[in-house]
Amino acid sequence: MARMSGGDMAKPLLSHGSMDGDPSITPAAGRTIGVLGSGDFARSLAIRLVCSGFKVVVGSRNPKRKAGLFPSAAEVTFQADAVKKADVIFVAVFREHYSTLCDLADVLAGKILVDVSNNTEINHHKESNAEYLASLFPACTVVKGFNVVSAWTLQSGARDGNKQVLICSNNQEAKRTVAEIAQVMGFTPVDMGCMSSASEIENIPLRLLPAWKIPTFLALGLFLCFFTYNLIRQVIHPYIREQKNKLYKIPIEVVNTTLPCVAYVMLSLVYLPGVLAACSQLYYGTKYRRFPDWLDQWLQHRKQIGLLSFFCAALHAVYSLCLPMRRSHRYQLIEMAVKQAMEKKMNIWVEEEVWRMEIYISVGIIALGLLSLLAITSLPSIANSLNWREFSFIQSTLGFVALVISTLHTLTYGWSRAFDENQYKFYLPPTYTLTLLVPCTVILAKVIFSLPCIHQRLLRIRRGWEKGRYVKFVLPSATGEYSSGETSSNV
Repeated sequence: MARMSGGDMAKPLLSHGSMDGDPSITPAAGRTIGVLGSGDFARSLAIRLVCSGFKVVVGSRNPKRKAGLFPSAAEVTFQADAVKKADVIFVAVFREHYSTLCDLADVLAGKILVDVSNNTEINHHKESNAEYLASLFPACTVVKGFNVVSAWTLQSGARDGNKQVLICSNNQEAKRTVAEIAQVMGFTPVDMGCMSSASEIENIPLRLLPAWKIPTFLALGLFLCFFTYNLIRQVIHPYIREQKNKLYKIPIEVVNTTLPCVAYVMLSLVYLPGVLAACSQLYYGTKYRRFPDWLDQWLQHRKQIGLLSFFCAALHAVYSLCLPMRRSHRYQLIEMAVKQAMEKKMNIWVEEEVWRMEIYISVGIIALGLLSLLAITSLPSIANSLNWREFSFIQSTLGFVALVISTLHTLTYGWSRAFDENQYKFYLPPTYTLTLLVPCTVILAKVIFSLPCIHQRLLRIRRGWEKGRYVKFVLPSATGEYSSGETSSNV
């Protein structure tokens, strides 16, 4: 099936002022709109159309039985009568019921049919529902639209759901008409091209978090790796070397040691692709060279990776608060107190450890607060209220600050343990030392890129400068004609 080019995708059909600015466009509100079907979506669609100022006529096989389900301002009648009263008709029935409308083919001729249906599976049929509907009614103009909008959004209004309405058709005028209707209803019409895009539009509501698949597998992979590593150090090592059963640590302590590792590494992975992209631009001396596909995909998934990092960090905070509530922790406190009394120790205060924990917890709270700010501003409703400079400052500058503070949090946790040979279980270093590798690499690269000589070069490249490329400008002569090249400038 033909695909649309990237430039044709996601183009608003109408700007906010297009209807007012062009006198040739007749306002859509007030016209009569037909709806074929009496299900939940048809009812929500009728309610929204009535609230938007349209006259709505609903076609049903049992109008007397279904009339009470629709608003009183909507006329509920037989399908044949409804079709005669409207030029734009929303077909709100399932694909398998399209054939029941064939008896209305003569009456439907020349009208615009808006197919709002979805499938139960991705690519369930060889042709899209809209294309199938068009084949049944060749005398009609079929437009695919409104299938990505839920019944709840239709009833609640565009402010409580997705505002975009994806539209495609082979007839530009029909798309324009439906776009006007969507705009009056409070939605943003988006032109997805010709009818060949209908299959893609119908697949959108069926995809389960497509942008989260790779980041989720990445987070799970990191969790399993760090969990296994901590399990060997905290449970298996004491059992083999000291014959101590530490299995009780698995549900809380081992998991709580794993979560910050995943959160910390995932946060660094948000900014690592930017570093690699900058290295590529510096190396090739241009911003017009395409990044490798894997780097391009990585850059597109940074938002999801960052949100998963915040999720793991939040879980780590909750698990840490629950540590003193464990029965094992209480037993250990009592055992420590008894041991201290038997050894007649009156003071176990260690100034260095007190300061370490105070700094560790304080820095951790600040890091979690910054991660919360990053997560909140990544939400579309919040991000849309920020201009580009504000969004870039929060996501880039404050994000890097969060990474630095998270590094301080990790270092204060480890303190001098990296130099204690007792911390190396089976010759394996402490877990936090492994997590420092990627974040420290990112921080070091960011510091190098901030050097004036490198920063200025990178800034020039991102403004369009290319290494080894020169543009020749020929200046006009005093007579107003272009010279033969004596006065020229190379840039």
